[in-house]
Amino acid sequence: MKISLIGPVYPYRGGIAHYTTSLSLALQRAGHNVQIISFKRQYPAFLYPGKSDKDPSSNPACIDAEYLLDPLYPWTWVQTAKKLLTDQPDLVLIQWWTTFWSPAYAFLVSRIFRTIPVSYLVHNVIPHESRFWDKWLVRLALQNAGAFIAQTDSQQKALLDLLPQANISRCNHPVYHRFTEKIISKKDARRKVSLPIDTFIVLFFGIIRPYKGLMYLIDALTCTNLPVHLVIAGEFWENVEIYKKKIDDLNLSSRITIFNKYVPDEEADLFFSAADIMVAPYVGGTQSGVVELAIGYSLPVIVTDAISAGISDVEMVPLKIVPAGNVNALALAIDEFSAEPLKFSIEQQTQDAWAQMVSAVEKINSNFQWNKLKNES
Repeated sequence: MKISLIGPVYPYRGGIAHYTTSLSLALQRAGHNVQIISFKRQYPAFLYPGKSDKDPSSNPACIDAEYLLDPLYPWTWVQTAKKLLTDQPDLVLIQWWTTFWSPAYAFLVSRIFRTIPVSYLVHNVIPHESRFWDKWLVRLALQNAGAFIAQTDSQQKALLDLLPQANISRCNHPVYHRFTEKIISKKDARRKVSLPIDTFIVLFFGIIRPYKGLMYLIDALTCTNLPVHLVIAGEFWENVEIYKKKIDDLNLSSRITIFNKYVPDEEADLFFSAADIMVAPYVGGTQSGVVELAIGYSLPVIVTDAISAGISDVEMVPLKIVPAGNVNALALAIDEFSAEPLKFSIEQQTQDAWAQMVSAVEKINSNFQWNKLKNES
């Protein structure tokens, strides 16, 4: 099958870029011809809350792509549509996670959907920090798609609320592979990032935004019975001073280490290898690529019920689910893990998780072809 996959890849950073790359590689392993169409620009610099949307990794996951689309330049939308109409792929699969891209996607799909099957792979129907116009923008961009893949039940429902006739398949967010194959001992990893050697370490990883619930995790440290040390590794998209003040007010400065930066791929190994568990204390959102990444590193995980429905079904995973916003439940879950939790191997399940997503994509194309034959007969 010839697939045109539209979404960010390197040099852009972040979970969607990693996802697009991983999905493309999985589709290629399954024998499909995959063409990546990526972006000349993701966002204007003044709209991006982080320092940069470029990946600083020294050895990033790269894949061949054509960088055609710009959200603010309509002539790039026309050029992309012409290319797709010329190439005539069997399926155009578009990553959907933000309404900022609605005008570009709406135009692109309107030009091609009558001759090329179009599907969206949905990460978030509505952005996490939503605005009153977002629902209108979702309908604008998604109304002409023939099919969708939703990765949680909640997102499937949210999509049906806006597009009641939508043809939606369900497939959980796959587990990410490790960024590198290096094996780093816990002690070596802790030495390299100057963390306590013999203390139980809890990791919070990724961009810090309000819905991710970091404040609740900081509060939970005051309720734990273990001498826990919290590592916060990620770029703050909020005022970091608010968090530092809270940490000082709770007398937790000696028990928390902050790495306020985007963590490149080669450093992710260090943080996941150094930790005993990872905690995702989300109070909103849908699913978390960071959780799937932690599982890929064979790291036990604590998550809240806000995102637990979107976690891949991986057997033998040391996983605890707690109510969102419940500080005592978070603290109890941390205490219930031993000081040296057992690692587990999920290599085969990781491969299977991406195989399931590949099957979901193949099924969409089969349905398109069946409907085409039905309409022609």
